[in-house]
Amino acid sequence: MTQTDHLSFDVLIIGSGAAGLSLALRLPSDVRIGLVSKRELEEGNTLYAQGGISAVLDASDSVDSHVQDTLDAGAGLCDESVVRMVVEQGPENIRWLFEEGVEFTRTPVTGNSGYHLTREGGHSHRRVVHAADATGHAVETTLVRQLDAHPNVSVFEHCIAVDLVTADHQQGRRVQRRCHGAYLLDIRSDRVVTASARCVVLATGGASKVYLYTSNPDVATGDGIAMAWRAGCRVGNMEFIQFHPTCLFHPAAKSFLISEAVRGEGGRLLLPDGTRFMQRFDERAELAPRDIVARAIDHEMKRLGVDCVYLDISHKPAIEIENLFPTIHQRCLELGFDMRKQPLPVVPAAHYTCGGIRTDRRARTDVNGLYAIGEAAYTGLHGANRMASNSLLECLVFSEMARADILEQLGRDDTPAFDIAPWDESRVSDSDEEVVVSHNWEELRRFMWDYVGIVRSNKRLERARRRVNLLHHEISEYYGNFRVSNDLLELRNLVDVADLIIQSAQRRRESRGLHYNIDFPDRDDNQTSPTILIPDNYVPRRAEN
Repeated sequence: MTQTDHLSFDVLIIGSGAAGLSLALRLPSDVRIGLVSKRELEEGNTLYAQGGISAVLDASDSVDSHVQDTLDAGAGLCDESVVRMVVEQGPENIRWLFEEGVEFTRTPVTGNSGYHLTREGGHSHRRVVHAADATGHAVETTLVRQLDAHPNVSVFEHCIAVDLVTADHQQGRRVQRRCHGAYLLDIRSDRVVTASARCVVLATGGASKVYLYTSNPDVATGDGIAMAWRAGCRVGNMEFIQFHPTCLFHPAAKSFLISEAVRGEGGRLLLPDGTRFMQRFDERAELAPRDIVARAIDHEMKRLGVDCVYLDISHKPAIEIENLFPTIHQRCLELGFDMRKQPLPVVPAAHYTCGGIRTDRRARTDVNGLYAIGEAAYTGLHGANRMASNSLLECLVFSEMARADILEQLGRDDTPAFDIAPWDESRVSDSDEEVVVSHNWEELRRFMWDYVGIVRSNKRLERARRRVNLLHHEISEYYGNFRVSNDLLELRNLVDVADLIIQSAQRRRESRGLHYNIDFPDRDDNQTSPTILIPDNYVPRRAEN
């Protein structure tokens, strides 16, 4: 990071995955952009996304079919107008990625699109465009390379946002809250700087590291969701945490996902004795939506007292497996498994945060000048469950929505003048109790897994609520007395997010989609509204077009 204590931009983008990078590349060259990445520029959920991006690219498919599949997976809680908007813009966003240089797998065999399209759980057609089994890697690395042609984008790696800077301004008879920037911690120097901007975009991803077992990398700590909540933004549907059904079960296979596409291409889920079981839970068997498959696996593991189940695609030709899943195949070989010849041991793991910061169709939050895109946002697309491969699509579509609104905002030039105060460390000291952070991190992730996981109950949620309240108090006290560090900031954010998940789960007194409560095992069609939490410092935003 530069040695100055103050940075200034037109647009500050916090997060460098598909959503943040797409927005940075789409903004005009005369817009001064700061792009903040918590680790290396490429590190994040996008890099590890295997399956692909869903879009209507084949003549046998239709927008209506993709919309209906998404609504079905969302279990009655999707915003249909948002779903249709996103689906309709799918093909043009795939074309944009192709023009940027993403090399998708191509073949004329599965239709007339020119792309090889695969099918994943919840989809009624082959509509998932992919780059072998490493689509996220292809998208992320390609977009990062494109930054070289955009000198207006200043990149800050190994920086974590501490908090957003907001202020309330009088506008006529109403008070309006505006975001003016953020405090950023340079992780390598332990120095906090201010970054002012006319528009701030949270593209920080999800919060699956709040759970003990997750497919996500270490950076997925819900930073944007927590910061927006503290700044006065509403959040929605935080009870709906998607658990991916099939992570490789091996002590050295940290967070390694076995793609949904393996089941889409004929992979079968087996019990330890080799019998299939998914047909007992859903007529679609292995192609049922993720919530159904994850819950079925969890049920069978608990019923039998086993550590894992198995995913078998060895009945397919070996050359086909190697061509479709080169990355997965190679990694499994390194760990002693040959998926061409044997089933793979798999378990569910926290994978995707379907809720998040409430935004409108232009990616605007409740705070003027503050936007949220990608997994950090709750847009209404996913409802009670995200359909496979709709996530990268959402990143692309809403980065374009944000771009259009940001340019309007920059063109109005009505941002109130505001000077961000320097970061004040005069009343804190270096911590001599780092064990508090590591111990609380472990405790949080374990009780969230045990009490707020795939299957919940009133008693488990109440236990989790009591524990998170204690952690909240302890971390707040620690934060107020010691200098901030990356680990402390991530823990603080995770505790806030855990609290939001628990509160949301307690409010939903039914079972729907990804939220399953044994005390309310049935779906209640009177509860078809999203779960919206409102912070104490919420200020309603003025009506805008």
